[in-house]
Amino acid sequence: MFMFYIYIIYSATSDKYYVGYSIDPERRLVEHNNNERISYTSKHRPWELKATFAVSESRSVTMQYEKKIKQMKSRRIIELLIEHKGEMDFLAQLVRVPTGRD
Repeated sequence: MFMFYIYIIYSATSDKYYVGYSIDPERRLVEHNNNERISYTSKHRPWELKATFAVSESRSVTMQYEKKIKQMKSRRIIELLIEHKGEMDFLAQLVRVPTGRD
C-alpha cells in the first residue's frame, strides 16, 4: 500500500502557495515545474517544495485534508503548516478531518 502525502509548494515569482496531495511529492514538484499542460501551477513557475505531511494510506482521507486546507483560504494557516512541516499531529489538530461517523 502507498502512503499519501499533503504537500505545500511556493512560487517566489508570484508569491503564491499551492497545496496538493500525492504519493510522491518530489515527483509532483518536478511535474508542476515542467508539465507542458497549461494549468494554475504552470502560470506561476518555478515552484519550490516547502512542506510535506505523510497523511494516510487512504487517498480519500488525504483528499479530505487537502480540501479542508484549501477551504480555509488562509495564507497564515499555510505558513503555520510550513513552520510545523512533517508534524502530522499539528496538521490533524489544525484541520480536524472527521475520521468516521458518530
